[in-house]
Amino acid sequence: MKPLPLPADYHTHTYLCRHASGTPLDYAHAAAARGIAEIACTEHIPFPNDPTPSIRMPDTDFATYLALVREAQQAAPCRVLLGIEADYQLDLVQGHIQAVLAQADFDIVLGSLHTGPFWNLAPDDPAATPAFIEQMNRTYYRRMTELARTRLYDVCAHFDVVKRAGIHAPEPLLKEIVPPALDAVAEADMAIEINTSGSDHGAAEAYPSQLILGMMKERDIPITFGSDAHDPSQIGRYFEEAIALARAAGYTHRAEFRQRRKTLVPF
Repeated sequence: MKPLPLPADYHTHTYLCRHASGTPLDYAHAAAARGIAEIACTEHIPFPNDPTPSIRMPDTDFATYLALVREAQQAAPCRVLLGIEADYQLDLVQGHIQAVLAQADFDIVLGSLHTGPFWNLAPDDPAATPAFIEQMNRTYYRRMTELARTRLYDVCAHFDVVKRAGIHAPEPLLKEIVPPALDAVAEADMAIEINTSGSDHGAAEAYPSQLILGMMKERDIPITFGSDAHDPSQIGRYFEEAIALARAAGYTHRAEFRQRRKTLVPF
């Protein structure tokens, strides 16, 4: 039996972010080979005076990024959307982030958080005390709430990436602190991606967890699928498992984006 086509992959990175490889056209060819009919290029937004220039596209490469996406849109064997992952940072929201988003006709804008002590905090680290883990998670989800309330974004990327290194917050704590963030996402009419990269991280599962997916479905928050690929070989990784997670939570449709307008389509 021929396998069903996989859903669109709305989270990919290119060599321009300095910690990935491949061009938009490379990703498009890999997607077509995987049976994926649509991808979004979502390079990291450049930051002014970037304190960590090794992980983001520099401002001087922004025009190159737009040109590479246009090239892929014209030559690719699948549909290619212009997107960007606009990392949330409070002091940049009103000026810089809004200015960058105004410079191109984006199809999709991902909102994400990358800074915090959670990034490399291993479960066996002496600093990973129950009190520290609780405060780390409370701070993270407060910032996710702030992100949603800016109304700048279309999709929350790797929503519970705070578990990235393998520290999973207790379920009672999550049931207390996650709902306000999800309420803010729902009020902003945003989607949340099922980001499959977590299966290759210490988290050892997708972002978000099955628990959070259930809470999302209760609020009718739409989903997208994203591999967070940093190499063309990772396009659509673990999407079969992600579809199963989505169906287990009661989802039958995903959000599709065109020029930042959302429609729901079956997967």
